[in-house]
Amino acid sequence: MKQRLRKLLGTFALLALVLVWALLAMALAQGRLHELPAVAQFVAYAALGLGWVLPAGALIWWMSRPDPEPD
Repeated sequence: MKQRLRKLLGTFALLALVLVWALLAMALAQGRLHELPAVAQFVAYAALGLGWVLPAGALIWWMSRPDPEPD
């Protein structure tokens, strides 16, 4: 797969990832998260806020791989 196509597909995948992650995080935050102690809330909100970074990083790494050398 050429890098140009990977970047196009990766862009749409990143948009979908952020959208789904944001909706999931909002749904989890509206649940019983506000009933937790303050420290647990901080950890939960930090995890929900930063949890998308690792999948996005892997996707960006895949998108930026160079094209294979032709034989």
